[in-house]
Amino acid sequence: MTDLKIIELILAGDKEAFRVLYNRYKRKYMLTSMRYIKSKSEAEDVVQDAFVQIYRDLYQFDGEKGNFSTWSNRVVINTCLQKLRKKSVLNVFTDIMEFSQQFSINAMAIEKLNLEDLTKLIQRLPKGYRTVFNLYVIDGYTHKEISNLLQISESTSKTQLMRAKKLLKTDLSKVAYAISKNYG
Repeated sequence: MTDLKIIELILAGDKEAFRVLYNRYKRKYMLTSMRYIKSKSEAEDVVQDAFVQIYRDLYQFDGEKGNFSTWSNRVVINTCLQKLRKKSVLNVFTDIMEFSQQFSINAMAIEKLNLEDLTKLIQRLPKGYRTVFNLYVIDGYTHKEISNLLQISESTSKTQLMRAKKLLKTDLSKVAYAISKNYG
């Protein structure tokens, strides 16, 4: 059954259809939430809150303008950001000079990493770096959009991203080295 058909049933009052939608997306949105929120129990709470928001605002979804997965994932991300704001995590950004750096990683390490391993590496980033990295690299926001969402300058967003990439590159280099020792 397509997402649009499920949504149609939900809007018609079919509660079982929402359970189908929830089961279809709960794992994906838990992984999204875990990229932003370190604590599994808090991430689960965020996912639940996001699904409440999705249910409440489902009538606003327009299948002609985009797909449900993209729309609902944005709801999850915004719910994560609200949670982080409540903890005042996003207020610790520092505004420094803008740097640029290429991000290259060992392909062998990436091939051996699964999604959960990569999520764990991202979770080890400091909260500000992790938030900007997720928004920019994984969720496709621009630095301008990030600066508006997080109420920071575009320069700060770019700096946080650069630092996140640098830390991830170091971690991935360590993983690549360990893999090469095991397979080399």
